[in-house]
This record gives sequence, C-alpha cells and structure tokens, in this order.
Amino acid sequence: MASAAGSAQVARKPEAAAILDALPHPVIMIDRDLQIGYVNDSAEQFFAASAAVLLRHRLSDFVAFGSPVLSLIQQVLEDGASVNEYGIEVGTPRGGDRAVDIQVTPVGEYPDHVLLILQLRTMAHKMDRQLTHRSAARSVTGMAAILAHEIKNPLSGIRGAAQLLELSAPAEDRTLTRLICDETDRICKLVDRMEVFSDERPVPREPVNIHLVLGHVKQLAQTGFARGIRIVEEYDPSLPPVLGDKDQLIQVFLNLVKNAAEATTTEGEILLTTAYRPGVRLSMPGSRDRVSLPLEICVIDDGPGVPEDLLPHLFDPFVTTKSSGTGLGLALVAKIVGDHGGIVECESQPRRTVLRVLLPMHTGEPE
Repeated sequence: MASAAGSAQVARKPEAAAILDALPHPVIMIDRDLQIGYVNDSAEQFFAASAAVLLRHRLSDFVAFGSPVLSLIQQVLEDGASVNEYGIEVGTPRGGDRAVDIQVTPVGEYPDHVLLILQLRTMAHKMDRQLTHRSAARSVTGMAAILAHEIKNPLSGIRGAAQLLELSAPAEDRTLTRLICDETDRICKLVDRMEVFSDERPVPREPVNIHLVLGHVKQLAQTGFARGIRIVEEYDPSLPPVLGDKDQLIQVFLNLVKNAAEATTTEGEILLTTAYRPGVRLSMPGSRDRVSLPLEICVIDDGPGVPEDLLPHLFDPFVTTKSSGTGLGLALVAKIVGDHGGIVECESQPRRTVLRVLLPMHTGEPE
C-alpha cells in the first residue's frame, strides 16, 4: 500500500518547467559559450522576446557590452560556486536599464552550465520611496505650522506699516513702499501654499473614474500651460474606479502634467497611460488595514530627463530644477498620493521620464 501511495505521489509531482514558469523572477540557463538553453515565462517578459527567439541567441546579444552579468557568469563557471550581487544595472534592447539582484549558480546535472536568476528591485524601491515621501511630507507639515504663526503675523504688520508710509511718502519713495508690499504678499502666498501640508484631516474617499480626471486635466493643460504640446492618451477602458477624492486627484495630475510640459518642448509629446497592475500592499494612513495598489497611472514626457543626483530627492520639499520654482509642487503630489494610501515614483532617462502613480481601487465595500 505504501508503495502504491508513493507511486501516486510521484505521478502527481509537477514538472520542473511548470514550477519555474510560475516564478515571478526571470530564470535563464546558459552554457560556457553564453548560449541560452532555457528561459522561463518571466525571462521572456523581462527581455520582451519569446523563448523561441531567446534560445537561438547568446545572452551577450541581449545585455549591454561589458555588463557585470557576463563577468559573474564567467566567475561561476571558473570557480564552480554560486555568487549573489545586489543592485546591478542590467540593460536590455527593449527594456532599457533596470536595477536587479542577481544570483548565478552552477547546474549540477548539466556541466558547464549555470542558472541565472534575476530579481527586479522595483518592489522594494517602491516601499522605500513611499516611506521617504511620507517622511518628507511630515517635515513640511511641521514647518508649515511654524511658518504660518511666526512669519505671516509679522508680515501683516510690515505690510500695514508700508501702506501707512506710502500715504505720506514722496512720489519717488512710493516705489519702495510698493516693493515692500509686493514682497510681503509673495511670501504670504508661499506660506499659504505650505499650509496645505498641515491639513491632517482624512481624505474623503469615493469611487472616482480616473479617466474623467485625466480628461479634465488634459483640457486644462491644452488651454493653458501645455498649449501646442501634443498629449497622447493610452488608457485601459476596463479600469475600475479609483478610491479617492476627485479634486485632489485633479491637483495631483495637473501638477505632474505641468512638470512634464515644462520639461518638454512645443515639438515634444506627453503620454498619459492607465493600466491594471498587481500592486504592493501598504498601510493606509490612519488605518491598520493594508490595501493593494493595482491602478497605475503614468505621465511620460520626452524631455531631457531628471539629473541622476536629484532623482532620489525629487519629491522632497524645496527641491527643484527650475530657477523660479519653489520645489513644493511634487512634495504636494507626494503628500496627496500618500494620504490616498498610494505611491508616486519617478524613472528617468534622456528622452523618457516616467512619473508613475499607484492607487487603490474602489472595491464596493463601505469605508
């Protein structure tokens, strides 16, 4: 009986290929000549090529010349021991540069072959950036509360005194009193913008059609700051509603499209996309619940890109590449998206900058 049960268990044992195809990470088997001998489904997606195409080529045909992946494979073939490397940039013809963690290990049953396993670091980066953006928003919140009390009150006195002086000042001096009033008004407007960060009230959430939001933003952009710039829409029409506040979401995407318009030229193009993606699960502000973020909205421009040293701090307050900018627009975006329980991130290279927002969807359950 035991033998029969064992036979039945062996008969139900799944094939190795089926298990590897179920993995979310690319797995590639390579021989000493870098000829590809096996790829799983995730590897096909990573290289944006079918298994039939990949198996006819060497790995060196799909990664950049001098890639550290090739030297790691050579090292494992020579030493016969597994190696792991973290945060390696791997460039592919269709996928561009992506940060991955790499494991290369010998294949015991196949001499002179190694197994290459790639793990995209995007998920960990999203969670890391999310915490960073929320922390940055909290720092602005405290600063806004201080500024509102310590700066606006004295400014009102300065402005009042300047107005009184203007009444009795000679005509040639009124230019100076007018300058004082204009500058105090400008500082007050800056503080007013920062006071938005001190609003700790919960976001009133309801089902929102994100395509209506984007359509409204596009209309505002093309009649104003993006006049003459081509805005292309690539939407998933089956996308479920977003769980959020319509006015605040309009503010978010208006800021993102405005940034994209300022980065590109009148001959350039802004691409708006929506898609359903399996999202990470994150804690929602003010709640112990964890939500999935499957709704992806991207604003893509073909400008020169964000400087590499600025990219990690792009959503921090007072960080800007514009000479006349305050650096609060993207910080406000980070706060609003964070209040919605979402994530905002940026990927940038010359001619392609992607600002990606991941948001929770409306499930039909009461808030």
